[in-house]
Amino acid sequence: MELDDQYFMQQALKEAQKALEEEEVPVGAVVVVGGRIIARAHNLTERLRDVTAHAEMQAITAAADFINGKYLVGCTLYVTLEPCIMCAGALFWSQLDRVVFAASDSKRGFLQAGVFLHPKTKVQSGLFANEAKVLIDSFFSKKRK
Repeated sequence: MELDDQYFMQQALKEAQKALEEEEVPVGAVVVVGGRIIARAHNLTERLRDVTAHAEMQAITAAADFINGKYLVGCTLYVTLEPCIMCAGALFWSQLDRVVFAASDSKRGFLQAGVFLHPKTKVQSGLFANEAKVLIDSFFSKKRK
């Protein structure tokens, strides 16, 4: 059975759900190479008290460790929210083949900031955007009460 973008984004959504249960901003990510998940991550900024502990950063680190190299050529990152400019910088340097994100981030996303990923990295957006947005909105609505 060949796994597809939908399957992998659903796995990223499961990671986002874990973050929500841990009272972290619900963003999840997975890194895939050759149809196989090599890294799973979600936001850990609260637990680690580290503003850089975004899901993407955690996933990049885990994937690099798995492949024993710093470049993620041939890999795809699936993430539930458009990466911020900090994460976009790390994604640029990691040289992923693809970044697929669910929901756009009109306030802090790299696209609205005019930041670019590596020239060889293809970007796709919108896959399960509504599901990702529901998680984010529910998290922040509870915080605002």
